[in-house]
Amino acid sequence: MLAFADPDLDNGPRTEKSATVRMCAVSRQVRPIDELIRFVVSPTGEVVPDLKRKLPGRGLWVSASRKAVAEAVRRHQFSRGFKRDVRAAPTLATDTEKLLIRSVIDALAMAAKAGQVVAGFGKVEDALSQGQAQALIHASDGAADGIRKLDATARQNAGINDESNRIPVVTALTSEQLDLALGRSNVVHAALLAGPASKTFLSRSQTLVRYRMADDDGTAGKAAENSPI
Repeated sequence: MLAFADPDLDNGPRTEKSATVRMCAVSRQVRPIDELIRFVVSPTGEVVPDLKRKLPGRGLWVSASRKAVAEAVRRHQFSRGFKRDVRAAPTLATDTEKLLIRSVIDALAMAAKAGQVVAGFGKVEDALSQGQAQALIHASDGAADGIRKLDATARQNAGINDESNRIPVVTALTSEQLDLALGRSNVVHAALLAGPASKTFLSRSQTLVRYRMADDDGTAGKAAENSPI
């Protein structure tokens, strides 16, 4: 376990690069940094999330959970952690989720530009049937019938009883958000093809799922997994 001079704070993104765990300022649990969000104080004294962990200054870490961030605000944990008066907006938990959504949209857009995304029922079905799909994406507000049919195709291709071959299913974005990411209208279904940009999208979508679903009882990692079909 990594030892800290101050368990709540780090000294900036360029220090202790080997650190893989940090302590959540709310739960006081030591967790992998992928299960936490780093917060810093802006020059104007406002607490802001540092999703990429690159902003300068000392950082305070909170579990990647909407509940945990809201609790940190309620308990004035940021002023305590930074040991000075700082402004943590009452909407910080919601604002952080919006930034996480934006990061997922941006990652999907980059994957599309890299040719690692296909969209539309027919193209997604073909990608699944040919074994090219690395992940299946459904709009969270998509019609149940289309979702059910594509899920069945994916299960058939993987083998009904073969858990190891089942691909992840991402339902973190609405159709409008998928439209924004892919630059087209009425996107309900998409599939990720192999490539580094696709991996970035999956990683960021897992963080968003974790933030929405995780609690502070040690189950954050489990809650982050996108559902396999």
